[in-house]
Amino acid sequence: MIGLLPVFRRELSGYFTTPVALVFIVIFLFLAGVFTFQLGRFFERGQADMVVFFTFHPWLYLFLIPAISMRLWAEERKTGTIELLLTLPVSLSAAVVGKFLAAWAFAGIALGLTFPLWITVNYLGNPDNGVILAGYLGSLLMAGAFLAIGSCISAATKSQVIAFIVSVVICLLFMLAGLKEVQAFVTGWLPQEAVKVVGSFSFLTRFEAISKGVLDVRDVLFFASIIGVFVAATGVVVNMKKAE
Repeated sequence: MIGLLPVFRRELSGYFTTPVALVFIVIFLFLAGVFTFQLGRFFERGQADMVVFFTFHPWLYLFLIPAISMRLWAEERKTGTIELLLTLPVSLSAAVVGKFLAAWAFAGIALGLTFPLWITVNYLGNPDNGVILAGYLGSLLMAGAFLAIGSCISAATKSQVIAFIVSVVICLLFMLAGLKEVQAFVTGWLPQEAVKVVGSFSFLTRFEAISKGVLDVRDVLFFASIIGVFVAATGVVVNMKKAE
């Protein structure tokens, strides 16, 4: 892909040349701490693990990740810089993948900054670090899936607000697909096989399995497929919209 690395560098550095990076990271770390120590009662549980930390990640990502992805393409289209980007010696695929990878790397940096908690649980006890590592991997994959969806929606509109709201709604649907209440709701008007298919798209179910240390290849491939499909869809949408 011609120009992927320059696009990646441009986008990633763009986060740190504005207050966006600082604000997002501070909010992410603050909410992660509140959910883990206050709502999750980390110390009261008396267990040296990171179960409660990862339990709240889907809900953190539901709002924070769309806040990152909403500007990926909507801002480019609103300011008109998308025309400049696409006239540079950069292929469309490189622009799409480069911007996505930069946003994913930024989310990964924010996630990596939670390492003091990992150190804390190792200081307090003898946790299964393999399970913790699997949790981080699952969290990063889920963040990538959220970002890919958000990127696609951002490419379809000039409004960052609309991109944010629609991304949250779609990601919420993916999250809730595996809940028993949702399964019971769709059972009445969908064949049983279709109900199982709907349930298989649940981010919550897939992530919960990985965060418990059950690193099933099917779950990893699921998130990778979601990322691949929506990043490819982003390229299609950008190509359709560039003439507008």
